[in-house]
Amino acid sequence: MAEGDIDWEIHLRTLSSNARDSSFSNDPASYPSLLRSVRKLTQLCKSENSENLIARVYPQLNKIFQRSVSSISHSRSPSGLLLLAILQFFIDYGEFVLHDADPSLRTFFRSCLSREFADHEVAEATLDFLIINNKKILLAFPTLLPQFYPLLLKMIAWNGEKLEKPFLRVFPGLISPGSFLPLFISLVDLPVLIVALEKVEKTSGPLIGSSIASIQKSAAPEMLLALMDEAYTGSTIGDGGADSESEDNNSITSDPLFLELLKDENDGLAQRHWTSPGMESALQASISSPSDRLKQALKMAPWFLDVYFSIALHDVNQSLKCALIPMLLDRNSKLFPEKIFSYEVRKRLLNFILAAFHQSPEFVAILKKPIVDRLGEAYDSPEKTELALQLCWAIGEHGGGGASHKDAARELFESLELLLYENLSSSRLGVGDSVLGSSSSTVRRSSQSRLLCFVVTAIAKIATHHREVLPRARVSLGKVAHSRISDARVWKRARDYLGLMNEPAICLSVLGPTRPSSGSIQKPGMINWSEGRTKMIANIPFYVLGGQEGPPHHDFSLMDILPAKSATYRL
Repeated sequence: MAEGDIDWEIHLRTLSSNARDSSFSNDPASYPSLLRSVRKLTQLCKSENSENLIARVYPQLNKIFQRSVSSISHSRSPSGLLLLAILQFFIDYGEFVLHDADPSLRTFFRSCLSREFADHEVAEATLDFLIINNKKILLAFPTLLPQFYPLLLKMIAWNGEKLEKPFLRVFPGLISPGSFLPLFISLVDLPVLIVALEKVEKTSGPLIGSSIASIQKSAAPEMLLALMDEAYTGSTIGDGGADSESEDNNSITSDPLFLELLKDENDGLAQRHWTSPGMESALQASISSPSDRLKQALKMAPWFLDVYFSIALHDVNQSLKCALIPMLLDRNSKLFPEKIFSYEVRKRLLNFILAAFHQSPEFVAILKKPIVDRLGEAYDSPEKTELALQLCWAIGEHGGGGASHKDAARELFESLELLLYENLSSSRLGVGDSVLGSSSSTVRRSSQSRLLCFVVTAIAKIATHHREVLPRARVSLGKVAHSRISDARVWKRARDYLGLMNEPAICLSVLGPTRPSSGSIQKPGMINWSEGRTKMIANIPFYVLGGQEGPPHHDFSLMDILPAKSATYRL
């Protein structure tokens, strides 16, 4: 115990001398010994479980924390690791010393991490701190991470894949009712965030230097603060001269998209503009010669979206999920213009939309307005065509929202009719082929024919769900079946559906809902396909009528059909 008392006194004297000396923050040489003393005392408090030591350490650490924060703007020594060590003490013993750690944590994010997020050592230590205290932070300070998720995204984007795994362990804590929607936008725009940060680094020097001298000379943290000040207050940043770099600087500082991306705190949804010349030129330049950081961001963003959508499907309330879908529909055509990234993100967006509709079919009816708007844009671009195709499938699969949403189903049916008649009346499959190459024309016709097949199927399915629109469906499909201006696959499918509609029981089984509505009884002739794994399926075309039991009604056995030699089967 005597040796422990000696250790206490040595490290306490180090804390006391630094707490009294106001010049320690400008003395980089004192930083390592101070950090070592703070960590050692925290460990001693845990191992010795001494209330006396905790009471003696706390006042010194509180003074050092406040002084470090107040002098951080002109300090020559980094403070991130030191403040994290002190914060660990506050969280561990805050209840004993009556210290609320919430203001200290927010001060760390605002004053320190906003300046040192580009320092890999600080970033790694921050994630380790958040992982160690994950449960305490989520329970005691549930709004902390959702408030500062833009800063954490900036940190992971700049430091790259090396911190991806620890960041994914922290990621669920970023999601809250107030951050759920804007977080999606930030994840999709993660590559654009890298472009903005690299632009700042190019015009203002390194964000954080590797040595103390470069940190002192770097103007990039101040540049970030100035950019945020311009975004919030409208004040302008001083001109940097008439050279060529001033144009690059203005192109980013005047662009609202970049300004909104560079913020450190969540302030809700903001309108992001994708048409400004400065933003388009910066993105094109970054694609032509992508940096390693940008390449890593292009890989990480889809992985983060996987986790985000998984949490959204299982842990987020219905209202937020419903509010997210229109944002997905809008951003489907507004992504970072890199082919592989765009493909991976769009695939995840569409998968989530379909999964959400399967989980809550009423969303199809609730969101009929944005769905109809996207159907009207079906031929604007290939990605919009694919989105419209998937929406047509969802409309038909879920009967326009279900039996209780007849008005919405009728409006969706009319939109499908309009999309179908536009092609029949104007021969859209042939429009523009003369000005396109043969390969482009073939791809375009194939894509539009595929869309029309889905439209025809959706019309037939809605008519099966809602019998009141069945006469109009017959007319629509009849026009397609008798038309020869469409692809053969389209009119043959329409003809097949007309034949099915003449057999209501079979039509209900093939085109009806895949599961009965809540509270309703499965109708005769309707097959519950989800039970396919547990039900025996025969290849003999018997009709099984619902509600009938007892012996079979046929008067022959299987041996009358199968040859006698085939009685022995090979397994």
